[in-house]
Amino acid sequence: MYESYTRQVLPSKEYRELLGTCLCVFNANNSFIIENVLANSNDLSWYNLMDLESGKLQKQFKKMEESFPEDIVNIFFDLVKRRNRIIHSFQITQDDSQILATKTKVKDDNLQFVISKEYLLEFIAINEKLSLLLYDFRGF
Repeated sequence: MYESYTRQVLPSKEYRELLGTCLCVFNANNSFIIENVLANSNDLSWYNLMDLESGKLQKQFKKMEESFPEDIVNIFFDLVKRRNRIIHSFQITQDDSQILATKTKVKDDNLQFVISKEYLLEFIAINEKLSLLLYDFRGF
């Protein structure tokens, strides 16, 4: 598929919309994690936390007066891994259309896989679950 703003071949509009949604919901939860960390620590700066890679936030969790429940931590870092696979993906042609593929890390055998619509929808659903847990943790 082509658009007037680029000559490069693109995945379908629906697929790109899902990719954009993945980015938005992850970024919202990343910010929500930082908000909760700041609410539970006087030693941290929003500016410094926002500059950290998401995977490096875990060290900051230890500085919180009230720690995150384990399920929040586990879900967040699972999402970080999944988000990294999306960000570090590459475009392929499959069934005469464009889609993204990625690979696992070297330690996980460099296995390649397609980032399907189902993968993206699952990523969005897990972010929704995390968001609800963060709201409960915050107490609103």
